[in-house]
Amino acid sequence: MQTIVIVGASHAAAQLAASLRPDGWQGEIVMIGDEPYLPYHRPPLSKTFLSKTQQVVDLLIRPAAFYQKNRIEFQQGQVIAIDRVQRRLTLQDKRTVAYDQLALCTGARVRTVSLSGHDLVGVHYLRTIADVRAIQPWVQPKATAVVIGGGYIGLETAASLTKQGMQVVVLEMAARILQRVTAPEVSDFYARIHREQGVTIHTGVTVTAITGEGRAQAVLCADGSVFAADLVIVGVGVVPNVELALDAGLQVDNGIVIDEYCRTSAPDIVALGDCANAFNQIYQRRMRLESVPNANEQAKVASATLCGLQRTSKNLPWFWSDQYDLKLQIAGLSQGYDQIVIRGDVKYGRSFAAFYLQAGRLIAADCVNRPQEFMLSKRLIIAGTMVDPLLLADESIAVQVL
Repeated sequence: MQTIVIVGASHAAAQLAASLRPDGWQGEIVMIGDEPYLPYHRPPLSKTFLSKTQQVVDLLIRPAAFYQKNRIEFQQGQVIAIDRVQRRLTLQDKRTVAYDQLALCTGARVRTVSLSGHDLVGVHYLRTIADVRAIQPWVQPKATAVVIGGGYIGLETAASLTKQGMQVVVLEMAARILQRVTAPEVSDFYARIHREQGVTIHTGVTVTAITGEGRAQAVLCADGSVFAADLVIVGVGVVPNVELALDAGLQVDNGIVIDEYCRTSAPDIVALGDCANAFNQIYQRRMRLESVPNANEQAKVASATLCGLQRTSKNLPWFWSDQYDLKLQIAGLSQGYDQIVIRGDVKYGRSFAAFYLQAGRLIAADCVNRPQEFMLSKRLIIAGTMVDPLLLADESIAVQVL
């Protein structure tokens, strides 16, 4: 009987494992994860799990019974080498696991900093259940948290800590928060919201050191400013886990390079999720996406490939972020836009849509508490429709007729 081994226990791994049986796979399925948990939802970690309103069992993508029913074996371990000739994996504890086909769902890890004081007690990253459990004892009302990084993970964490009564300072190196992913109007909106909630935001600052006696007590910046801290959280992005693929001789370029069927440069190995670099038909370029919906879509494609079927996906990237009472839904990628159209009150309200146009076509949208505009945007982007900016901005015109 043949065996498919899935390396990783991510969102991509969970959906792949779930898709294989319906696609006709009768052989063995083995999933190897380096955490002692079945695949779990990561987005709630910085929100409901950090605030202790959810337990681990609530985070699980599927319950243990699902894996038992579908004969999916879960093993905890760290895969350190792939022998492509013998089709065998070596784990850190010296175990070996044989495979006939292999799926790399290795995901990404936090980007770490090497600042002076980075290893002090009280300095944390936020990516895993273990990370959050390490942070939780430091979350105390009226204590001060310094968040290094003004991207989505930093802002979501700031919102969660603020709601739990902490005084939060966000330090961002760029000229504005969310600079890499949004327009200035959206950055200004989130800066206003966080400040209204009591968060202090400093942009254009470079952190140079974390100091303290025995534990983190302050964060120092290049301009001489010093921020007292009881807790420091570093959120400066992630790095794809490609070392295993690279050592095995697979093609790697900002992720493991895959084709439209999720096949790597080795015919019996697929890759998917945050670690994979794929060609996107809508944007006509290669990209690596850190996105749960993308991981799920690629998993369905990879499952078909492993089962001898052919399935592709015209995948529109989309994302979301929950902060306070705001649900941001992002359709598409805004890089390269030449016009932005705002629908709603971005300066004083808490609900709006920002449409990103390029040569008259919608290429992306940021929708805050605007689910109808989000669904409209997905449809228009996929269709490549020319849109009238005046109609998009006019709230007297119902979304349904746009």
